[in-house]
Amino acid sequence: MVYEKKYDYSDMVKGIIPRNADAFAFGTLRIALGWIWLWAFFDKFLGLGFATTPEKAWINGNSPITGYLKFATNPESPFYTFFSKDLVNFAGILDFLMMGMFIFVGISLIFGIFIRLASLSAIVFMLSIYLGNIPLVNNPIIDDHIIYTLVLLVFFFTPTVGKYIGFGNKWQSINVVQKYPILK
Repeated sequence: MVYEKKYDYSDMVKGIIPRNADAFAFGTLRIALGWIWLWAFFDKFLGLGFATTPEKAWINGNSPITGYLKFATNPESPFYTFFSKDLVNFAGILDFLMMGMFIFVGISLIFGIFIRLASLSAIVFMLSIYLGNIPLVNNPIIDDHIIYTLVLLVFFFTPTVGKYIGFGNKWQSINVVQKYPILK
């Protein structure tokens, strides 16, 4: 009896599974960074007990951004008053913007879509946190926010990173995405 191949799934994964190490590394890095953002959303929203306790969850009526604005900024920062006094007045709006950005960046990076918009919004957020923490405690110039920003800059200028272990091939073939490159 001759074995007959009934099903061929290769077309399903064509363009999603990378064939070389650098593509795999880029795809894995993108997904891992996306998971960090998506996890931040779920932890702040539900209070999963990691960075956010259940009683401080957004779903329980607490502001996810107020604690950062008031207590996580460096009092020696030239931006301290801006973050801790001025922006706190807009906490309600900023909560929605931050949480929306967390879930948008997380989903976009995980699936490999909207890479440029997701990277740009995450870069702005990372740099704002960096500015709120100047002068830095552990290193006078570079901290983890700058490293995230550098990776996100690579993603912004190389939106094809969404094609590796993601849906970037399909996404970037859509007419509106081709017409407006910021959507890549």
